[in-house]
Amino acid sequence: MTRAAEIRFEHVTKRFGAATAVRDVSFAIPAGQLCTLLGPSGCGKTTILRMIAGLDYPSEGRVMIGGRDVSSLPPAERDVSMVFQSYALFPHMTVLENVGYGLVVSGRGKAAAGEAARAALASVGLAGFEARLPSELSGGQQQRVAVARALVLEPSVLLFDEPLSNLDARLRRHMREEIRELQQRLGVTVAYVTHDQSEALAISDRIIVMNTGVIAQEGTPAELYDAPLNAFVAGFIGDANRLKGDLRRLDARQGEVRLGRARLTLPHRGRPDGPVEVALRPEAIRLLAAGDAAAAVEGRVTKAAYLGGVMEYTLETPLGPVFAIAPSSETRRAPGEAVGLGLTGHGVAVLAG
Repeated sequence: MTRAAEIRFEHVTKRFGAATAVRDVSFAIPAGQLCTLLGPSGCGKTTILRMIAGLDYPSEGRVMIGGRDVSSLPPAERDVSMVFQSYALFPHMTVLENVGYGLVVSGRGKAAAGEAARAALASVGLAGFEARLPSELSGGQQQRVAVARALVLEPSVLLFDEPLSNLDARLRRHMREEIRELQQRLGVTVAYVTHDQSEALAISDRIIVMNTGVIAQEGTPAELYDAPLNAFVAGFIGDANRLKGDLRRLDARQGEVRLGRARLTLPHRGRPDGPVEVALRPEAIRLLAAGDAAAAVEGRVTKAAYLGGVMEYTLETPLGPVFAIAPSSETRRAPGEAVGLGLTGHGVAVLAG
């Protein structure tokens, strides 16, 4: 496998006529890491992937791969392979021919291409499938053929464009685990595009959250989930209640936030003393008996839904509507029941704006 390469964007803007798809974006994906570009449709994530691949060129700024400026280079000169959403397998070719096609086109002898293709198929668990046609494979197997076809070229960067969107939920979960295991085993740099937050959280070393052509926030999955910078990230990475609190700064970094009767010490994110918006994760709430002294606020259950291992509750409180998740093994609450809401001490963050 070719040595993994760093990907770097330096003040990249991409315009299509009068429309700006990506605006002054800068980031780095370290060599050997899997970084997910996450965001809603039209946020610019696929445009970024296409600029890494050389399928689109930046209007301004530089795209660097392995320290080399590739901004104006065609795809064939970038040492990059891409796995498309549709897999794009040739239906008339066998699995082995599909995987070895890129090597044959680039001038590799048929025997050498076949040997490399067999090794790539074995690396994704498809040894013995060489003679089959794509139509004889399941969706997950076709996806692995597409990965093998990309890997056989020994790229320094591997790109995935919504690769699991055509699979059912159970197979998506299985395949994302396979992709992550393969990436870690091979050590290749991966840029991965998805709009599925759980997929991004499960497989990524880092996540870049995009919104309307700019980076809303980037960081590790835990950083984005535990400390979302703004309301968009808080709502896009998992569920979050947005509640009003009151801040008193304690020092240059920390502040005391009053949320109902609770007093929480949290990073103030540069916000001044006074009213602030707080993101509260549903699992950060403990449902207590009404009147419990540990409750931050009193509430009343308006909706309750049983989801097997967990219960989902919608609650009416003086702070506004609150969505909470609790293990179904705990005392179950019924609509109309008065409860207290305690806080677990994690999953709460001041929003910077």
